[in-house]
Formats: sequence, C-alpha cells, structure tokens
Amino acid sequence: MFAVIRRKAVASRGTSSALVFGKSVRPALSTPRLCDNEFGEEIISLPRRLGNARSICHLINSGRDTMSSRPTREVVGSLQPFYLQTSRMKFSSDSGDLVDAVVPFMGESISDGTLATFLKQPGDKVDVDEPIAQIETDKVTIDVASPEAGVIQKFVANEGDTVEPGTKIAVISKSGEGVASPKKTSDETSSQPPATEKKVEKKPESTTPPPPATEKSKATTSPPTPPKTSASEPQLPPKERERRVPMTRLRKRVASRLKDSQNTFALLTTFNEVDMTNLMKLRSDYKDAFLEKHGVKLGFMSGFVKAAVSGLQNQPVINAVIDGDDIIYRDYVDISIAVGTPKGLVVPVIRNADQMNFADIEKEINNLAKKATAGSLSIDEMAGGSFTISNGGVYGSLLSTPIINPPQSAILGMHSIVNRPMVVGGNILARPMMYIALTYDHRLIDGREAVYFLRRIKDVVEDPRRLLLDI
Repeated sequence: MFAVIRRKAVASRGTSSALVFGKSVRPALSTPRLCDNEFGEEIISLPRRLGNARSICHLINSGRDTMSSRPTREVVGSLQPFYLQTSRMKFSSDSGDLVDAVVPFMGESISDGTLATFLKQPGDKVDVDEPIAQIETDKVTIDVASPEAGVIQKFVANEGDTVEPGTKIAVISKSGEGVASPKKTSDETSSQPPATEKKVEKKPESTTPPPPATEKSKATTSPPTPPKTSASEPQLPPKERERRVPMTRLRKRVASRLKDSQNTFALLTTFNEVDMTNLMKLRSDYKDAFLEKHGVKLGFMSGFVKAAVSGLQNQPVINAVIDGDDIIYRDYVDISIAVGTPKGLVVPVIRNADQMNFADIEKEINNLAKKATAGSLSIDEMAGGSFTISNGGVYGSLLSTPIINPPQSAILGMHSIVNRPMVVGGNILARPMMYIALTYDHRLIDGREAVYFLRRIKDVVEDPRRLLLDI
C-alpha cells in the first residue's frame, strides 16, 4: 500500500520530492541526461536556430564506434557547421548583460590573422553586426562584427596580435552599465592643479677674484679642431628621420609569392605593339548607347579580355599549367585581373570569361574593382584563375615585364597609350600605340606559341570585327 501511495505521490508532484506521512520521498527514476557525451555542454548551449539539441545528441550517440565510446569521424564531421557557428556565439555572463565579440571563421585555408585595427573605442555605442575591428589575413581583410547592440566595455586584445577563429577581442555591455565614458584630455589637464614653481637658491658670489691667467697660457690655448672624417665612412642620415613600419600580412604574402615565382619559373618576356585607333573609335561611337543599355561604361579592358580569350583558345598551352611531371590543359578560361589597392596587390578572377560578352565583362570588372578598393573581396573571388591581365597603363607605365601569378603559366601586361609616328599606307601618321608584353613559363611555353598569342591579341584589338566573324 505504501508503494502505491509513493508512486502516486511521485507522479502527481511537480517538485523533486514529496511528503508522504510526514516523510520526504525521493523519485524512483532520475531525470535522464540530455546528452551523455563530451559534446553535451556545447550542444545544449546551441541556440534553437541551429537545430534541436536532442536530435543532435541522438545523432552523436547513434554514431559511436563499437570499439570506442567516442563518436565516429563522420558524425563529428557532420557537426562541423554547428561548431563553426559556436565560434561566433555570444556567451553571456552570469548577469546576462555582457557578451563577447569573437573572431569569426575566416576561410578554409586561413588558420589565423593579425588584428589590424579597432574601428571603435571603449565607451562607444554599437549596433548589431556593426564592425568593431578588422582582421588582416594573407588574402583578405575580415570584419569582426558586434554580436549585440550595446556599449563596448573593454578590449581584451591588442592591435598587432595574432588571433584565431573564436578568439575573444572585446566585451560588450547590452545595457551600457558599468562602462566608463572616455575622459577628454582637456578635462584632465584642467582638473590638474598648476605646478608650483621651485625656488632656485642663488649661491653667494665669491669675493676672492680668480687668479690672473698668464700670457703663455693664452698663447697656447686654441679652439679644438673638428675631427676629420675618412673617405671610407659615409655620412648617414640620423635615425630620427627614419620610420620602421611592420609589413602587413597581405604584403608579406605578395612578396613571398612573387619571389617563389621568380625562383620556380623560367621567366621570359616577349613584346609587341598595338594600334588602338579602331578600338578607341569603337568605344567613342558606342559608349553612350552602351552606358544607357547596360548601365556600365565601355572600357578597353573588356576588349583585351575578349582578345585574350581568343588567344588562349588558339594557343591552349598558354592556358595550361605544369603539375609535377604532367601538364594540365584547362577547357575553361578564368581570367584574373590584377588590381592595386592601398594594402597591396590583389588578383580577383572573372569566371568563365569565354562565355561573357562585353557588357558582362565590364560589369564584373567594375564589381570586383569596387570590392578590392573596399577590402571586401572573398577567398572564392580570388582563388583559381588560368591567366592574368595586368594593366600598368592606368598608372602611366610605358613598358614593363610583369611577373607570373603562380600557379599560372603566363601573364599579359598592358601599358599606356602614347601617340607615336607610324607608317600607314606609305605615309607617316600619328597613331595611338600601346606596348603589350607577355611573360611566360619557358619550361612549358615555347617562343613560337608566345609570339602567336601576342599577334592574336594585336589582330583582335586592331580590328574588333574579327570577334564577330570568328576569324
């Protein structure tokens, strides 16, 4: 009878124990754990938008190895997106008012970065997803966003530190309580009392006159002669006129890749010149109609990209690459465009350029150039590429020898347009001419293919009608 009463009492009560005949009775069955494994605490803390915690725990428990109590690799791999999300989670303090701003996931091939600069200061108000710091990596610049709206309480990392995904860099108070407002230097200086002037005691002058100097000593004393500098010691400027600034990670990466290219490839450059008269006339005649229809200006880059596509299709070896003892021929054309930014050189990629028309190419170039200037290019937008075009002419370069962008095998260099005297139909005329250069890997590409490629560029640019007729 007492057992029946005990079961009824346990079933009916809402607390952890019940009183039966004045005595405390414990429940017969304890509440089961939600997730009995080493990932339990992290999974329980996952927000609801990441999925049901019980279903995740069931996935882990069902995927255990028969010979071990740890989950299988397949199950852990399937939970990788959840752990990437936990690196961005907002861990609250006991009061629930403080949240941590952490470094987000930066990319598959990026393990760490450098905390370049803080965009906010302690005491500043921030909104949700507002950038508060920038992380520089070998390839891109990534923003660290505020997880909640509030006031920055403090920074827990310093500029120049090497950080990894999940590293805490700042603490944010959602209510703004306990955050000291930054004091102005003027208030601090005004609150300080004026410094008291120290009285300098004057020493009494001695009454005894100094001994008179002899005439011989006056004759022997002479001003010291300046030291003679030897010809072997150069006169260097003082160190105060020099500045030492650490290299950015992007600049280090660019320097390393260019030096590797110089050490690995058998670099050789061939040149040619292009008469820009017809392409400039085409642009002048249709630039207004082109802008009105497509919403983007017609430039020279689209013409050279189309010419490069035609040249790569005629000479497929220039679009190929050496991989060990093999040659990989690509049946697609992804052209990289070298863009100079204040932080360094970046090379975004125009995907499937062989399937684009002039308008598509101009729109893509305009979009990538804006992202490069703003520092918002992603890893995917710079990965790959089978051929590169570098336009040094926008800076006024007359002639140069570009360096290959590894692992590609060739790069085309464009230069400035200069009016030069040319012989046209037996007459000397002023023509807008451009030097073009092709640097290629001589291990793979012979001089014949390189010259044929540049001649194809020259033919298409000087007579764009060839693209329409495919000749």
